[in-house]
Amino acid sequence: MPSRWTVRIELLAVAVLAAAPATFASTRPQYGGTLRVELNSYALDLDPRHWKPGTQEFALNEHFASLLFDRLVALDNYGRFQPRLAAEWSHDASFRRWQFTLRGGVKFSDGTPLTPGDVASSLQSVLPSTIRITPFSGSVLFQSSTPIPDLLEQLASGRCFVFREVADGTLLGTGAFAQTLQAFGQTGQPPGNSPDAANTSTKLRFRAQEQSWSGRPFVDHVEVTLGVLPLRALFDLQMGKADIVLLAPEVVRRALQSGVRMWASDPVTLYLLLFDPASFPASDPRLREAFALSLDRGTMAGVLLQKQADPAASLLPQWLSGYALFFDMDMNLDRARQLQQALPHSAANAAQPLRLRIDVPGELPRLVAERVAVNARQAGILVQTAARSAEADTTGTTSADGKLTLHLVTWRYTSLSPHAELESMIRSLHLENNADLRKAPGNLEQLHDAEQMLLETHEALPLVAFPDYVALSSAVRDWMPSPWGEWHLADVWLDRSTKSPS
Repeated sequence: MPSRWTVRIELLAVAVLAAAPATFASTRPQYGGTLRVELNSYALDLDPRHWKPGTQEFALNEHFASLLFDRLVALDNYGRFQPRLAAEWSHDASFRRWQFTLRGGVKFSDGTPLTPGDVASSLQSVLPSTIRITPFSGSVLFQSSTPIPDLLEQLASGRCFVFREVADGTLLGTGAFAQTLQAFGQTGQPPGNSPDAANTSTKLRFRAQEQSWSGRPFVDHVEVTLGVLPLRALFDLQMGKADIVLLAPEVVRRALQSGVRMWASDPVTLYLLLFDPASFPASDPRLREAFALSLDRGTMAGVLLQKQADPAASLLPQWLSGYALFFDMDMNLDRARQLQQALPHSAANAAQPLRLRIDVPGELPRLVAERVAVNARQAGILVQTAARSAEADTTGTTSADGKLTLHLVTWRYTSLSPHAELESMIRSLHLENNADLRKAPGNLEQLHDAEQMLLETHEALPLVAFPDYVALSSAVRDWMPSPWGEWHLADVWLDRSTKSPS
């Protein structure tokens, strides 16, 4: 077991015990009922091959794909890898060859048996091409020319679900539920991003699998309503019309003040600034360093965001890497001013401000961007913020007038492998020239050095990290999600003796 998970065991145990009063655990769970979930998102894609790393949509898709599909292994809340579709596994001394023996008697939702070929074909489509997967009788073999000591962490998270694609393109799973119904709103079409999206909703319905290899889940159905506005979802929960609501950051404060039962994950969504080093004047590393030293992350998280977020000085969070606390996040305005004053007059943007585009919807990103502009101004750097327009170029980092030099973006962590997560972040955010991860798998010291090298360019500036916030009705029992955000809805049951609000 990797050392960072060993370090986290006591912390996780404390977190689980602290959350115990809110889980309403019972020795007499009840079967039956429909678990009602409401989300602000307008669509779910349950095909893991389509998910875009680092997005909130990835995490939402994963929550509900886990109802349909299983993984080979899972990581429990105490840092131990547990068998799922794989009954046992082994590897050679170099971590280049892994063999997983499959659990017998597992069937897909249509009653057909799971085969090693199903496992190989599905995982080959979502894992890096450097890993070759070969099916054998009752087992699958993973081989790579380079060590993959973090293979278990990759297989226990992200897109690594096992599925079978049938002729019509539908994906079958071996999970505790099967999808049974998709009903659209009044227009008869998925709402998508249409102007009327706020007035329509989509319902997805999942039914319990009676013959699931892992045992029948407690609830009969999980019903997911999409396209529910944040305040409406909170109101529905308070009125007994919903059981689980994923809270938007802007309504968390209101939910707390209302005394709603809530759960928060570890920090899983990073807000960060991205510079375009090719644009003028951001090409000067002194300007980027001055900008970085002007940031007051503690005030952003503690005052501006009212402790709903944590200050972040690293790309990977402490719970994932184990070394984030070694990065410095202190602001240094004196040094920032010195660097700014040493810049050539044309690069000091005394007349023309830097353009900061907010690529994240919502009120909180705008507040964060405005605080960034205030901090930069204290160092003598002028910043003008602008929300991203619908017509904005979705691929570049410069606007039509050529003055756009940085973006406010988010990154949602989805892998339990720090190496895989950082590699995905670097690739998706186009930071490939600033870090070399070829020697980093399984070595946290080398991974730390690679991240430090990347951060020292000041092209990516971490700001704050948010948890996921979930509001729960009083009827929900045995809500025991993973600290990193997995929901485990198959373990939830509903207490029908609980009275709903009138």
